[in-house]
Amino acid sequence: MWKKWKSLPLWGKIVAGMVGGLIWGLVAVIFGWSDFNDNWIRPFGTIFLNMLRMIAIPLIFVSLVKGMSSLTDIGKLSRIGLKTLGFFMASTIIAITIGLLIVNIIRPGYAFPEAKRTEMQEQYARSVGEPESIVDQIETRSPLGIIVDIIPENVINAAGDNRNILQVIFFAILFGIAITLVPHEKVNTVRELFSGLNVIILKIVDLVMKFAPVGVFALLGSLVVDFTGDDVAESLDLFASLGLYVMTTILGFLVMIFLVYPTVLRMITPVRYRDFYRAISPAQMIAFSTSSSAATLPVSMEVVEQDLGVSKTISSFVLPLGTTINMDGTSIYHAVAAVFIAQVFGFDLTIAQQLTLVLTATLASIGAPGIPGGGIIMLVIILSSVGLPAEGLALVIALDRPLDMLRTVVNITGDCTASTVIAKTEGELVFPVKRPL
Repeated sequence: MWKKWKSLPLWGKIVAGMVGGLIWGLVAVIFGWSDFNDNWIRPFGTIFLNMLRMIAIPLIFVSLVKGMSSLTDIGKLSRIGLKTLGFFMASTIIAITIGLLIVNIIRPGYAFPEAKRTEMQEQYARSVGEPESIVDQIETRSPLGIIVDIIPENVINAAGDNRNILQVIFFAILFGIAITLVPHEKVNTVRELFSGLNVIILKIVDLVMKFAPVGVFALLGSLVVDFTGDDVAESLDLFASLGLYVMTTILGFLVMIFLVYPTVLRMITPVRYRDFYRAISPAQMIAFSTSSSAATLPVSMEVVEQDLGVSKTISSFVLPLGTTINMDGTSIYHAVAAVFIAQVFGFDLTIAQQLTLVLTATLASIGAPGIPGGGIIMLVIILSSVGLPAEGLALVIALDRPLDMLRTVVNITGDCTASTVIAKTEGELVFPVKRPL
């Protein structure tokens, strides 16, 4: 049995933890073991959440600095660099906006009974804080207040509170740009340091995710106990709402892949969307099976160069950068998941809070690692930015693996779209590709 468990991939173990947590939660409710759950099961979920919070700041800082410092031409703000960064930022904002529009229209979190949402709102009111005071602060501050809030007066203090992630991101970007402006030979040691730190941080993420099945078991089991109360039938509402959440997220992915990207390609390049998707399908399949933009990078570079006619100069610049800062699928996921969790807990996010979510998700996506499960860690930060309880992760983490596979497909599709568009604007796209007879 132990050998079979060890041979399971991580996503399989997490699914097993999810199923086990659901079964345990129902058993605990039926036999009245709530106290045992609170004393001996729930703490493991808290430990898992704390580990995610612990690694979030180091991960996003190191990833951002490494990504920005790799742009050797950013000091000169080269034409290609500006186009690439502009495309990535615009597509990320569009992706988040699509996610927010769809989740606010479908409102999957409201599949929960009104009474249960009110109960959960009261239960987690202390975690979320006073909504009225938040609104008052937003209404009384300057229109430029959000920009002022991004600039930290003490970066050490900012790094000590996950709610100040925007300040940490700002400093990381500034730090990375400064590295590129300094003569290369003077900062070689720093570059190597952050390259090594990045490897170490990703290994820590890997170790934390090994604990994920236990964390998911405890979180989801405790959530079922909290949600169900004395009525097991109420758990059916949980499954119905989660199903609607999954469909909402997938709808956002489909809009991005089959509407936004084809429209951009049609407007700027001669590449037809059928030819485009036929060319990049191998990269999409690798992305789907590995859930890793970084692992898909070699295949992505090969298909855009050989099948789409993108020059090596463009592909070798745009695609590696895209694995770090272009996460359209992850952005849609973040937006839908955050608002879904808010709806479930009975908190209606104000327009200002949703704008904060857009900004945080946009910048957090820059530092999202191109590895399986990286989006979950960033979601902790995004929930904190709008005052939502991290316990809401229990609702979505068990479904993260299949959604992670799909959002990685969106991510690499966006990277390939960007490289094709940038190549066309630079006169370095040869399409259709002429193959030797």
